Amino acid sequence: MDATLPEPRIIATAATVEDLSDREGFDQDFLGLPVPIPSLKDIDTVLLPYTHFSVLMRPDKRLAAVTALGIDGEKLMDLDRSGIDWRLDPRLPEDQQTGERVYARNDIDRGHLVRRASAVWGDTQAEAAQANEDTFHYTNAAPQAAKFNQGLELWLGLETYLLENAADHGRHLIVFTGPVFSDVDPMYRGVEIPLRFFKIAVFLVEGSLAATAYVVDQTPQLQDLPDVPRPGAVNEGDAPPLGLFRTFQVPIRDIAQLTGLDLAQLIAIDRMPIAMTLPSARITSTWRELTSPECLDLDFDLED
Repeated sequence: MDATLPEPRIIATAATVEDLSDREGFDQDFLGLPVPIPSLKDIDTVLLPYTHFSVLMRPDKRLAAVTALGIDGEKLMDLDRSGIDWRLDPRLPEDQQTGERVYARNDIDRGHLVRRASAVWGDTQAEAAQANEDTFHYTNAAPQAAKFNQGLELWLGLETYLLENAADHGRHLIVFTGPVFSDVDPMYRGVEIPLRFFKIAVFLVEGSLAATAYVVDQTPQLQDLPDVPRPGAVNEGDAPPLGLFRTFQVPIRDIAQLTGLDLAQLIAIDRMPIAMTLPSARITSTWRELTSPECLDLDFDLED
């Protein structure tokens, strides 16, 4: 981590020791080469470790700035999610995270930032089960449109596709995921609803680090959001208008500019060809909309 940037606070309370004290969190050496969690300059953050992943929270937004997950594709397990309730993280004050009030009685879903299926792995079933439950903390959720569609399925399937077709080193993959906050995000029940989310996958290609990035957009398709004052962009009982999910492959530098995250290491290893050939292109001008994983544009051949 850049020594000039503020270190995220790591919360340690009695509740932490009692409930989640054994969580080791994201391993920055998961690929055999260091890939630290991206930092956020000049904004107070809280780092929360879980099983196989960590969440860098933004208390001011009550949502994560970024999540970091290591996926071991050879140890994935298919465990059931039934009976696991969403819950607040006891290490963080309730008013610094987004709980059930935002999701009750509306068409907004609790969208996993760290994908449940990607986190459920381990040497033992107990380890995988613990990861399964850890993904159901509200700190790992963000408000998303409830109606799943092909666009969201594509977004969720990118991790599996890259594991099967790109990642080597024992099918290991690092995934950073988070919201793209903006001034047009609607305010709902005291929380800004992000209209875009990013995902950056990091893996090894012939022993060297490689990365590729994506954005999923749930902005309404026909027009921009209605011109309404903020805060209070929608009535208390009305969910904000959200559109169909569209997934784009994007240059990592665009995500850095949109989020403020320090992604310098990942920008340098971006394998989207246009990111290297047009380094000064306007943000969003080189985004490539995806209709299937096979549409990915990379500067190397994917092999089974």
